[in-house]
Amino acid sequence: MSAIRLLWHKHRIVFVIFLAASAVTLFFVIRLAMFTIYWSDPAHRNLTPEPWMTPGYVAHSWGLPPHEIADFLDIPPGDRPTLAEIARSRNVPVSQIIEELSGILQDSK
Repeated sequence: MSAIRLLWHKHRIVFVIFLAASAVTLFFVIRLAMFTIYWSDPAHRNLTPEPWMTPGYVAHSWGLPPHEIADFLDIPPGDRPTLAEIARSRNVPVSQIIEELSGILQDSK
């Protein structure tokens, strides 16, 4: 009898738990690899803020702690609104938010 069949017949619960843990591990390894490849590309560094970006994306692009951008924009930690959504909630043009944020980012260089 093969090892897999033996595990399936004699230790089914442990085998299923092992397979589930392996799948979760594989998911996070792939996610880490994709994240590392994406942010290693110089084209994704120091990007000019755009309406679709979240404060966390801007912070990561500029190599700043996300809480600094969140504090500057006065949004609660853990919130992930886009710059356009922040502007809409404040009833100001998104260009105003982007200009203020760009000024802070240039000062952080």
